[in-house]
Amino acid sequence: MQNTETEYRKVIDACLDIFEKKNTDYGTSWKILRLPSITDQIFIKANRIRTIQEKGFSKVDEGQSPEFIGIINYCVMALILMDERFEDTSNYDFIAAYKQQIEEVIQLLFNKNHDYGEAWREMRISSMTDIILMKLLRIKQIEDNAGKTLISEGIKAGYQDIINYAVFCLIKLENN
Repeated sequence: MQNTETEYRKVIDACLDIFEKKNTDYGTSWKILRLPSITDQIFIKANRIRTIQEKGFSKVDEGQSPEFIGIINYCVMALILMDERFEDTSNYDFIAAYKQQIEEVIQLLFNKNHDYGEAWREMRISSMTDIILMKLLRIKQIEDNAGKTLISEGIKAGYQDIINYAVFCLIKLENN
């Protein structure tokens, strides 16, 4: 587990670096997005990854890794937008909010890794991509149901799981 935490934090540091740089370039223009728009953006990225996996190559000079990073960062944006404290954005510290959301997701990882072991290490990246897509379809259905569920986890849990799977994919891509 110690190795997992180190690898995980290395991936997140790279994602946060990109998030910070894009916020410098674009500001927080992303905060205008509604959650379904973020979900669709994540879906586009995950679908592109699956297409690259199926075809074996990409025609645009970006592979899977930048798309997984984008998935992580868009999920964090969604979690920030869902946070009740996200109201007055004039003095809002988006970097601190990013780090806070990631700490919650890492705690979820520790809890699930305790119960499941390191099963993700034996999974294929293509399978985790499919699970990300499945979770996105679930989120879209919950969004279409005005956020209501009868028995299922909610949207927040879906975004958190997607972050973890995307990090796992990046770890596996780095180690291949």
